[in-house]
Amino acid sequence: MKKLARIVQILQVQLLIIVMTGSYILAAGGPPQAKTSEVVSALADPTWVVVDARLNDAFNGWQLDGISRGGHIRGAVDFSANWLRVDDKDLTKTLKETLSTKGITADKHVIVYDANGKDALAVADYLQANGFTSLYLYDLKQWADDATLPMEKYKNYQRIVPAIIVKEILDGKKPESFEQAGQIKIVEASWGEEKTSYLKGHIPGTFHINTDRIEPPTTTDPVMWMLADDKTLSDFALEFGFTRDDTVIVTAEEPLASYRIAAVLRYIGVKDVRVLNGGTLAWTLAGYKLETERHDPPAAVTDFGTTIPGAADVIDTMAETKDGLNHPDTFTLVDNRTWQEHIGESTGYSYHKVKGRIPGSIYGYAGIKDAYSMDYFRNPDKTMRNASEFLALWEKEGIDTTKHLSFMCGSGWRAAEVYFFADTYGLEDIAIYSDGWIGWSNDSTNPIVTGDPHK
Repeated sequence: MKKLARIVQILQVQLLIIVMTGSYILAAGGPPQAKTSEVVSALADPTWVVVDARLNDAFNGWQLDGISRGGHIRGAVDFSANWLRVDDKDLTKTLKETLSTKGITADKHVIVYDANGKDALAVADYLQANGFTSLYLYDLKQWADDATLPMEKYKNYQRIVPAIIVKEILDGKKPESFEQAGQIKIVEASWGEEKTSYLKGHIPGTFHINTDRIEPPTTTDPVMWMLADDKTLSDFALEFGFTRDDTVIVTAEEPLASYRIAAVLRYIGVKDVRVLNGGTLAWTLAGYKLETERHDPPAAVTDFGTTIPGAADVIDTMAETKDGLNHPDTFTLVDNRTWQEHIGESTGYSYHKVKGRIPGSIYGYAGIKDAYSMDYFRNPDKTMRNASEFLALWEKEGIDTTKHLSFMCGSGWRAAEVYFFADTYGLEDIAIYSDGWIGWSNDSTNPIVTGDPHK
């Protein structure tokens, strides 16, 4: 009996250690499960952090994994288990920087939640391996099933689509937000001929759009790629069988290409244009295979259904941009280039030599390395970053989101991605200055400034 009592005493001490520290090293089956009331308390306590481990799409608002309400717990931060599976030589460094940015630090108690019983455990395992000791799991379905508890989702979350939804469409289903969709067309966008990228692997059933079709290379030396005139864009739309009432999902190996084509399709007048969030990487991380079989585009049409452009307000012309810059109380030109481009240390492009920025533009972030990076707007798996984080960056630079925001970059690719993310979040008075820095600086009569605007 004394021996049994001693065993019980030891087990009680071990249980007390687990409860007090949150450590699950001694706990069989992983971290302890948090109660809903504990999650509520944690959200109000700065020594705790609540982490959403699901797909970025679920955080944005999609009802995945059988959850009764889409969105995330108000006040939670995101750290997706999907990011742990990305094949990138810099992933270890990126993930550690991401933890710091989101305030997920080892000195805090951490509640990690999901809706499938897998993602939260994967993130908890990663955190434990990196020195976190106070870890708990939570089933988000409990929260979602209680309508009195607040959940948030982006107003237009459906604009960027998870791979699983694309797969359901290919399987002949009409998933969430597609119930009333018109004819659904799934396209693959990339620069160059089909052999350059498309035939090396694409989402099954997609047909290819070469971005040169909407921004044909000039005959000048050096060659430039600028958005085509409305007549050329109209011919493009008709040739590829697009109509106003279509539902189009654009995919790409490099998401920049998909957002560029998607923005132009919206400008042309296609009512329902969406993008595969994360590009083909999202597809392969979901466990689906790419194909190399070629597919023809739909048959050409003679009637788009409305005058092109059907949504001219998607793009600000140079004249509109110049006028807006004269009214800074209602207009902001957001420069979505690297800092080096913004201050005039780099052009960002091998084919363009003029350095600097447009007077009156405000640095709005993009990437760090070059003109093709989007570090400040993407997660490690190339999906849309938590909007509160890039909004905070804009606030730091004095960008007022209640004004008309006109996004620009070199010639429209980066700006198109930012435009879609801002729209997904729910900003309304937004557009793209598609001519960008290249269009502006090609006109020698336009003013240019360089240097740090903060000095």
